[in-house]
Amino acid sequence: MGKEHSYAVTVRWTGNTGTGTSGYRAYGRGHDVVAEGKPDIHATADPAFGGVPERWNPEDLLVASLSQCHMLTYLALCACHGVVVTGYEDTAHGRMRETPGHSGHFTEVVLNPLVTVADPVMTERAVALHHDAHAACFIANSVNFPVRHEPTVRVAADEVTDQAASHG
Repeated sequence: MGKEHSYAVTVRWTGNTGTGTSGYRAYGRGHDVVAEGKPDIHATADPAFGGVPERWNPEDLLVASLSQCHMLTYLALCACHGVVVTGYEDTAHGRMRETPGHSGHFTEVVLNPLVTVADPVMTERAVALHHDAHAACFIANSVNFPVRHEPTVRVAADEVTDQAASHG
């Protein structure tokens, strides 16, 4: 049996506009996600469900959690396998399908990490380690829908060349 970790988070509804949940449109979806010693996250529902677009929603946070976990696992594996990553950015996309009865489920999340490595000889291993990171990601191992990754790996020297060409 492995080591157990625990996480304590408080979700506090801030959307009572004076009449509570007296009607579906009578209350705000605003809430704060609070954890000791960390900045609050001011969140809401997806705008499709009465939230506001300028706040994080649970669906955004789920996709972000999958992206973060993959990145952190990947970077650790790269460090252990001698792959020097100098840049990492992921534009992740999640798909959710609503089902009858006011429910729904995610059908997939696709991670699109753009990784910059220090040396061209690291490229092949850098691509391969995404598979290992996916297999080891705690969050991906906890969801019941596919999480795919479509990585792009570039070399730091090429990045400088690309930037110079785009500014010329």
